[in-house]
Amino acid sequence: MTIKRLLPEERLSGASICNNIVYLAGQVADDTTLDAEGQTKDILKQIDALLAEAGTSKSNLLSVQIFLADIADMAAMNRAWDAWLDTANMPARATVEAKLADPAWKVEITGIAAIR
Repeated sequence: MTIKRLLPEERLSGASICNNIVYLAGQVADDTTLDAEGQTKDILKQIDALLAEAGTSKSNLLSVQIFLADIADMAAMNRAWDAWLDTANMPARATVEAKLADPAWKVEITGIAAIR
């Protein structure tokens, strides 16, 4: 079994690949001055790039977990999500309110995708 790690950093990799499955680390916005919708757009761009590097796309997402620092931001996050989502291939999804590691982060997204 081969494991490939994408964008390794000090404590984590941006994604890990094993058996044609991509496991995304929690992705957060590079620009923390943005509102929840803007941060979500920023994160989804990062996810697109990671999935492309892994040889797949959002159409192959199997499962996504979205963490919101404030559940009141769900409508704003969903505006960005709905504009980005491949509605013919929607992943399973959970969205929860959680205290994120950096108070400037409004959204964190992780997920699992197949490589086909």
